[in-house]
Amino acid sequence: MPPTSPSPGSARSAEALNELIRALWERAGGTLSVEQRAEYEAYVVEWAAAVRAEGTRPGIVEAA
Repeated sequence: MPPTSPSPGSARSAEALNELIRALWERAGGTLSVEQRAEYEAYVVEWAAAVRAEGTRPGIVEAA
C-alpha cells in the first residue's frame, strides 16, 4: 500500500520515517514487491527532505 503524504505543515521527522522504512523491510522479509519498492522509494525521498529540514547528519551521533 503506497504511503500517504502528510498534510502541509505536518511533515514526519527523519526518525519517524526511518522507523517506517525499517518496519517495511521487516514486513517484507528482506525482499520488496513492486508496490513495496514504490513505498520504500517514497519514504526515502521524504526522509532525505526531513534530514535536510532538520539540519541533521544521518549516521552522526554527537557525544554528550
